[in-house]
Amino acid sequence: MNCRSLLAVFVFAAAPLAGQQPGGMGRGHMSDMEGPMMREMGPAMMRMMLYTPQHLLARKDALGLSADQVARLTTLRSVIDTARNRAMADAATHMKEMDQAAGAAPDTAALKLHFQAAHAAMGKAHWAVIAAAAQARGVLTDAQRSKVQVWADSMQAWMQEHRQMMRPTNPH
Repeated sequence: MNCRSLLAVFVFAAAPLAGQQPGGMGRGHMSDMEGPMMREMGPAMMRMMLYTPQHLLARKDALGLSADQVARLTTLRSVIDTARNRAMADAATHMKEMDQAAGAAPDTAALKLHFQAAHAAMGKAHWAVIAAAAQARGVLTDAQRSKVQVWADSMQAWMQEHRQMMRPTNPH
């Protein structure tokens, strides 16, 4: 996962926070979308992303990864990078086509076709990352998965604390 993908995950996870900001996207926009499902998806996705091969490899010393685990995760990272990059290139092509279809004389049929194709391609890219994280998780021992779980729990607690701090106080 590159920096842009990681940023996208954090933006997605922080979206409920933006909806709670006074004067932010707030009351009319995010709060309509925010509900139990939206509040749970962010933390669940963040926990999943901690298992991506690149995150695990970046923490190989802390996790005590064996040479075999490093080799398996490195291979998985390469395979997933190729699949994700291919899907994102496909999405970018369709986004350009959307831009053209939305020109001076918008062609809504073409716009819809390219939107759906771009959306499907982005879904493939996200699925590639999720599938890699699941496979990478299987490379770890129970003790290593426990360490990652502690990190995930810590991150979730930090986010919950910040959500509460960012909530506007009710003046009434």
